[in-house]
Formats: sequence, structure tokens, C-alpha cells
Amino acid sequence: MLFKQGEAPMGLYILKNGKASLVMKGEDGVEVMHLTIGPGAILGVPSVVTKEPYTLSAKACAGAEVGFVELSDFEDLMQAEPPLFPLVLSVLAAEVRAARIVLTGIMTKLRSRPSRNSGQAFAR
Repeated sequence: MLFKQGEAPMGLYILKNGKASLVMKGEDGVEVMHLTIGPGAILGVPSVVTKEPYTLSAKACAGAEVGFVELSDFEDLMQAEPPLFPLVLSVLAAEVRAARIVLTGIMTKLRSRPSRNSGQAFAR
């Protein structure tokens, strides 16, 4: 396990080779998202930037090679190497974009479902 949902961020994880599994659970503990990601993924960016708990859990699959950058080293690196800001912003933007796509799909499915009360309002 690289990190668990709700834990304070320790740093960033860089998936060098192999795959990792990302899982998000709702407040009721039920899994609401499960993704598999591949090499080149940088995990934990939102939590490291905001210093807020991880919003999902990440687990490296068997045989995966993962690098780690401690939170303090990340902060020092960002101060020493301002050209890295666009990379961090692009990772954050990609996560926002992916979340919006998922949310759009969920909202579309919810709107296409028949209402529980359809036809019942006038049945009395």
C-alpha cells in the first residue's frame, strides 16, 4: 500500500514501471471508484500541494517500481526549481479534468433514470 484515503500526505509517488490501483470510498465505506494506472503517473499531488489528507488509496501492483519524494523534499524542490510549477499544474489540471468527466457521466446517468415518483403525484 502506498497510501490510504484519509491519511496525512507523506510525499509524492512516481510510478516508474508497472501498474498501480487507485481506490476511493464514499463516507459509508463503499467503493465508488477503482482505476488502474500505468508508468509515468505521479500520485498524491493534490494532497502534497494542499497538505490535506489523501482523497483516495493507492496500491502498487506486483512488480511495479515506484519512486518516492518526501513532502519536505518536494517543497524544497519547488522553491529551488520554479520551472517545475507548470508540471505540477498540469498534473492537477489533468486530475480536475478527469473528475469532471466522471461527474458528468454520473449526472447524465442520474438524469436518464426514471424518477421514483413519476406518475405517483396524481395517483391519489
